[in-house]
Amino acid sequence: MGESEFEDLGPNSGLVEDMYGRYVEDPASVPDGWREFFDDRESAGPVPQPPRPPLPPPAAAQPPPPAPPAAEADGADRPVPMRGATARIVENMEASLGVPTATSVRTVPAKLLEVNRQILNNHLARTGGHKVSFTHLISYGVLKALARVPAMNSSFEIVDGQPNIVRHEHVNLGLAVDVEKSDGSRTLLVPNVKHADSLDFKAFHAAYEEAVGKVRSGQLSPDDFAGTTGTITNPGTIGTMHSVPRLMSGQGFIIGVGAIGFPAEFEGADQATIAQLGVSKTITLTSTYDHRVIQGAESGRFLAVVHDLLLGSEEFYDDIFQSFAVPYEPARWSVDVSPRRAGGEQAAVTSTDKAVGVQQLINMYRVRGHLIANLDPLGAKEPQTHPELDINHYDLTIWDLDREFPTGGLAGRPTMKLRDILGLLRDAYARTIGVEYMHIQEPDQKAWIQEHVEGLSWEPSRDEKSRILERLVAAEAFERFLHTKYLGHKRYSLEGAESTIPMLDALLSAAADDGVEESILGMPHRGRLNVLTNVVGKSYAQIFREFEGELDPLSAQGSGDVKYHVGATGKHASPDGNEIVVTLASNPSHLEAVDPVVEGMARAEEDQKGDDERRKVLPILLHGDAAFAGQGVVAETLNLSEVPGYDVGGTVHLVVNNQLGFTTAPDSARSSEYATDIAKMVQAPIFHVNGDDPEAAVRVIHLAFAFRRVFHKDVVVDLVCYRRYGHNEADEPA
Repeated sequence: MGESEFEDLGPNSGLVEDMYGRYVEDPASVPDGWREFFDDRESAGPVPQPPRPPLPPPAAAQPPPPAPPAAEADGADRPVPMRGATARIVENMEASLGVPTATSVRTVPAKLLEVNRQILNNHLARTGGHKVSFTHLISYGVLKALARVPAMNSSFEIVDGQPNIVRHEHVNLGLAVDVEKSDGSRTLLVPNVKHADSLDFKAFHAAYEEAVGKVRSGQLSPDDFAGTTGTITNPGTIGTMHSVPRLMSGQGFIIGVGAIGFPAEFEGADQATIAQLGVSKTITLTSTYDHRVIQGAESGRFLAVVHDLLLGSEEFYDDIFQSFAVPYEPARWSVDVSPRRAGGEQAAVTSTDKAVGVQQLINMYRVRGHLIANLDPLGAKEPQTHPELDINHYDLTIWDLDREFPTGGLAGRPTMKLRDILGLLRDAYARTIGVEYMHIQEPDQKAWIQEHVEGLSWEPSRDEKSRILERLVAAEAFERFLHTKYLGHKRYSLEGAESTIPMLDALLSAAADDGVEESILGMPHRGRLNVLTNVVGKSYAQIFREFEGELDPLSAQGSGDVKYHVGATGKHASPDGNEIVVTLASNPSHLEAVDPVVEGMARAEEDQKGDDERRKVLPILLHGDAAFAGQGVVAETLNLSEVPGYDVGGTVHLVVNNQLGFTTAPDSARSSEYATDIAKMVQAPIFHVNGDDPEAAVRVIHLAFAFRRVFHKDVVVDLVCYRRYGHNEADEPA
């Protein structure tokens, strides 16, 4: 088998030569994939290769150049023979001279690319995803542009002595990866992503990382190299601004990606000045192509399409965000709106106008930030930016992100960059927690909430995380056992809303540690059995006996009620060892009839304890979303909450919002935006939280308890979740 047989693997042929040498010496020394590859090549015989163009003859009039003098025996300039992979690279580079190429160059502003990458990576960091690089995004832009300019995905081939153009049906995108060898030398390997054009961004990102991972771990196989139709290389990672890489035979194009940075003439400029001028970082892209099958106009148009895509055309970033289920709209390209100076007449806005716009934006996030928060674990609706939360609404653009503005004291800082202002506001009001509180008339209550959510990050300790996980596992295991053991029985499961259990655990623990002596709970049927066992402490044995039909031994004919209506009393211990008595009131109704009963029980206990400060008893009411919005008893109970004769020092309301009434979806069940809007009439703060983020749910319940303790008034937590099974496990949930 001759060395020329590996030329079809282009820059990877050096690696193949090394593997082949090992194979010749001992076939068992190479991995199975390589052995099968060489076995197949040996059995197939020599593979005909296209003829190389002849080298130009030397000029007749010129004498041959004199040979260089031999190096001295003890000199440092002794020539070293190049063998193996390095010698193969020499052959590849010489062979590449036979490919007539041309190169198109385009410089693209990287501002929007940079902004959207940051948004995407911030989301992935919160959700445990792998980081996205600029090269990932640019490579995906190349794939999208190839769909618009398919002529670029062509290659040249000699068939029966005749030139042919090959139009490739799919793009097998080669990824040039620089590898440092154990001796410190470097080589280049180019695995490819098969059918990369058929992948969405998330799948492409995974395939890209898999290919690079194989290079780093030395687990490449021959199939990883075969069939490359074009390549992307990124010398920009080492600071190169502009590169014209060599094109290997059998491929139609190679894209060079330069470094991202400010133009060289601005390298010494003050960053604030650069921001004020609206200077963007740029990136230079080169398209080197086989001029026999691709024309310059096609290459130029191709780079123009890449340019437009990186500026957001054709919903490029929308598709990327959607593939990773990012619950926000991407940033949009816009032209900078320069403020006019005093007395100027050209520009539409002044510096003062922009500062006022930032103040309005801050206020609107406090008022409407919850509308773009990631609250729905089902992701049923496409993410949309509310107009009043869009920076363009205030004549602000992506060019203002790095400019400083007065904040009005946001998080205790007088001025901040707009980028940091937006990050802080989104973290406070538009992640997996949304807060409604600007309907409250009391300034101290609004200020308290701002102090506790703006500019503050909450990370549970290791012990707290373990406690949350343990409670989640207990909640899920209980439901799974019942669903397996008592299939077909009505149980009104908590599945889809399991975060309820760690929330109640955290709430009762906080109350116990604060000296609260007793908590009285009221709840509907949904999740009652889980709360009875995992919160109140009712034994599993008693729950199972009730499923088996055992009657109440204290009653001649049983209680006359079903297992998901009965109550119980137990004790809850906090992680610090403090205890609180927990009473779950019986509820003969599936819905909200128990609400005033619990409030009356709590007031009676406070009166008996002489608790005029309302600190020894904590009433907790759990609700269903449809019933909270639809039953009048809820409004009646809320309306009495601050009447002196009925005041209990505030109730913590937890709405288990599975987004489904008994027979209808929310948009057909009410006119209000949220099921919790009824609570605004008593100016209760409302914390919305995504039920699939149990850590955020626990944080919210701590905030709710702290607010109730300070202001002695009702507070509402809206746990947005879903119902895994039907209403009572006997109907179809969809």
